[in-house]
Amino acid sequence: MADVEKKDTVIIGAGPGGYVAAIRASELGQKVTLVEKADTVGGVCLNVGCVPSKALIQAGHRLEAANHGDPYGITTQPATIDFKKTQDWKQHKVVDRMTGGVNMLLKKHHVDVVNGEAVFLSDTQLRIMPTGEKQFMSTDTGRTFEFNNLIIASGSHPIEIPGFKFEGRVIDSTGGLNLPEIPKEFVVIGGGYVGTELAGAYASLGSHVTIIEGTKSILPNFEKDMVSVVLKKLKKKGVDVITNAMAKRSAQDEHGVAVTYAVDGKETTLKADYCMVTVGRRANTDNLGLEYTKVELDDHGLVKVDNQGRTASEHIFAVGDIVAGPALAHKAFYEAKTAAGAIAGKKVANDYVSVPAVCFADPELATVGYTAAEAKDKNIAVKTAKFPFAGNARAVSLDEPEGFVRFVYTDDDNKNIVGAQVVGPEASTMAGELSLIVNGGMNVEDVALTIHPHPTLNEPIQEAGDIALGFPTHL
Repeated sequence: MADVEKKDTVIIGAGPGGYVAAIRASELGQKVTLVEKADTVGGVCLNVGCVPSKALIQAGHRLEAANHGDPYGITTQPATIDFKKTQDWKQHKVVDRMTGGVNMLLKKHHVDVVNGEAVFLSDTQLRIMPTGEKQFMSTDTGRTFEFNNLIIASGSHPIEIPGFKFEGRVIDSTGGLNLPEIPKEFVVIGGGYVGTELAGAYASLGSHVTIIEGTKSILPNFEKDMVSVVLKKLKKKGVDVITNAMAKRSAQDEHGVAVTYAVDGKETTLKADYCMVTVGRRANTDNLGLEYTKVELDDHGLVKVDNQGRTASEHIFAVGDIVAGPALAHKAFYEAKTAAGAIAGKKVANDYVSVPAVCFADPELATVGYTAAEAKDKNIAVKTAKFPFAGNARAVSLDEPEGFVRFVYTDDDNKNIVGAQVVGPEASTMAGELSLIVNGGMNVEDVALTIHPHPTLNEPIQEAGDIALGFPTHL
């Protein structure tokens, strides 16, 4: 076996949590080794997740706008799409550019990137095995690291359900992002963030899409009145949404796939070109050798951590999809900086109240802090104030008047804003300001007195503040 190599801070996984932790740890004076088993950095989000999916969503919006220019008096020949060029642009102009940027940042911060698969030997030692065919050919293969501190950021993988093995025309979200052609018929099992986003994208690109959702509504993490705006738009795109449905089995040949689902025990079979399963993700904690450490897992395979990301093993931290909370890249960014700071002795801690959750549906949705129901569950007396985009000049001029901005604020003299929701154009961009409002403990008067430029999409934020004060201007 090769000699043991002494390392300062080791990080497992080069996704959003891992590469950000590596950069911050380096900035704080640590000598960092980043271990990644894939042949590229950036993780699922950057390579086969949130970034490329937004590229396809944008392509869909462009095609849809080109073919529906009626409100502006624009008439064109029906627009067409060369999907191979779209996929080439998504990969080489978006994904490759961003992963190249991350590589440059890691190099700039003198992070040693090691390609291989990490397995714990103890609370202080790690074995790095090469990936691929040579992984277990010899006991002399690989390297052994002895570390002072370590951050696990190993990410997650799609859940496979019985009857829908990922192969051929039954695909996960990665397959959905890399289809060789636009399907005429596309079935999506699971109406969460990923399923709804890609269903909308392919509907905009020209597919007839059917969403099969096991619960009573798609996007169950958002409030009903927000989801209803998205459902209205999906219906306009021709998307069929089937709820309270259980996916039973699939059968495929070289021409397509038959998907059978059941509602109240009655089975129905649909024929499609592809079936994408997006029912959730599972933490990558099974094959890390954690049983050889003091690190503890919960019943869902998530790593138990304190408010700094520290595990039961004092010098091992965990961030991102492998710890409790929503599997969001920006949450992983936040946790990564906290863990790196904790290793450096900084007085830091994770506080998740103002972590924004965003879905790039059409229109977009975002929520920050508490909903009214969540506040009441915590015995916080609240009121709400809502301003519709139909009263916003910018939204109307964009022909996107659907949706609203809502504040959840305390029912007392302070009127502190404890939560906010938005569904409408550019909701994802507005989420940053809403997060700042909630995280900063601002009240409705603070927001109402903040001058927003006119005409812009974020004016409804100020308008909602006016409504909460009892002095609505444009309502």
